[in-house]
Amino acid sequence: MRRLMLFLAACLCMLTSTGAHAADQPIAPNSQLSLKQATEIALKLHPLRMESQSEVGMAQARVGEARANLLPQAYGLAEYLRSTTNGIGNTTWLNEGIFPRYSGQNHNLASGDFSQSFSSGNNWAGGVSLQQFLFDFGKTRGLVDEQRANRDAAEARLKLTDLNLIYDVAQRYYALLAAKQLVTVYDQAIDQRQAHLHQAQVMAKADLRPYIDVSVTQADLSRAEMNKIQAVNGVDDAKVALDAAMGLAGEAPPYEVAGTLAYEPVTETLDSLQATAMRLRPDLRALLDEARAAGAQITEAKSDYFPTANAEAGYIAMSTGLPAANNYFAGLVITWPLFNGFRTENQVAEAREHQHATEYAIADLRQHVIEEVQTTFLNWQASIAVIKKAEQTMNASREELNLADQRYKTGLSSVVELDDAQRRYTEDSASYVTALYEYSAAKAAVQRATGRSLEAM
Repeated sequence: MRRLMLFLAACLCMLTSTGAHAADQPIAPNSQLSLKQATEIALKLHPLRMESQSEVGMAQARVGEARANLLPQAYGLAEYLRSTTNGIGNTTWLNEGIFPRYSGQNHNLASGDFSQSFSSGNNWAGGVSLQQFLFDFGKTRGLVDEQRANRDAAEARLKLTDLNLIYDVAQRYYALLAAKQLVTVYDQAIDQRQAHLHQAQVMAKADLRPYIDVSVTQADLSRAEMNKIQAVNGVDDAKVALDAAMGLAGEAPPYEVAGTLAYEPVTETLDSLQATAMRLRPDLRALLDEARAAGAQITEAKSDYFPTANAEAGYIAMSTGLPAANNYFAGLVITWPLFNGFRTENQVAEAREHQHATEYAIADLRQHVIEEVQTTFLNWQASIAVIKKAEQTMNASREELNLADQRYKTGLSSVVELDDAQRRYTEDSASYVTALYEYSAAKAAVQRATGRSLEAM
């Protein structure tokens, strides 16, 4: 009984562990994977996406750092020092924070007695200091605005990463579909060549055809089988590429992509696509945010022409023993850089040139976006025309193959004519699959050029 209970407990643990492991896997083994699922996996697991997400987090933290300067600053002090107490009289020096402050007179000595002692004593200090920013004519708030703009730019770059990942996944997903359909084409070619080989063998044995027909059809069959081997390897390569696009390189289980390549007419207009691109492109949005940040830098630099005001208050207790000497302070501190070697002027000029450079970059990117949208749209339109011609060619090749097959059976043509017809039909079928893939890839390129694929996620 005890062994039975232990066995059941072990089985339960194994089932629980297996279920938990399966729940952690983004793709169930041997399941069907849709394009939407593949895209969602990439946007969740791809390292580039997580890197961009971390950069957004860093940018948000920098906003908090900049805003901290607007809030009260509190500092505490607790100090113990054992030192000699030989006075320094009226000596003056610049304290760089390395040496302790010494009293200006001798301690525990009669007036006029300047003898030195190497005995040490205890020194205690403790206190609290408060500082509050009041105004600085835009430097601190300008820094906050700059970091907010940089955060918005980082979020736009995250969207750009998403856009690129969506495009990469779509391209490789369609490539895998195309590779699988090519395997089907060569499977069909093998079946046809096997039938032709059998037909040639039967007719050669009956002395209706020369035996060279058997050799020709056998060679055709071997070439078709070789093409299939290459096509199957293409499927494996395409799956490896899709795995990497999803962020699952070397980790994805076996799966099947859902659907087949197809096409539909282009109903979009170039003007609407260009307007959409100007509205949605995240790289353009990122540059606009960088221009905002450059404007804030100008405000920061110009603030050095004016004073900065802070309020400060605090309490400190110092002593070599008890009771301690208690002191407090409160006041307004105003600083004003009257002359800094024209640093402010040059900082303002640098910030203005940075802003101008960003504006020129925006204009240049707009040119590239217009070019990209136009090019991808033309390719998309052309892919439809190519598909129609490829479909017509494939249908004509199929009819040519049927006629060649009938002519060969009736002895009206040679095996060479049949071989040529078979080869052209196989090539045209593969070209049709390639045309379907190029249409899908062109459509995905349009979605990427306009930024529209982001709206579907």
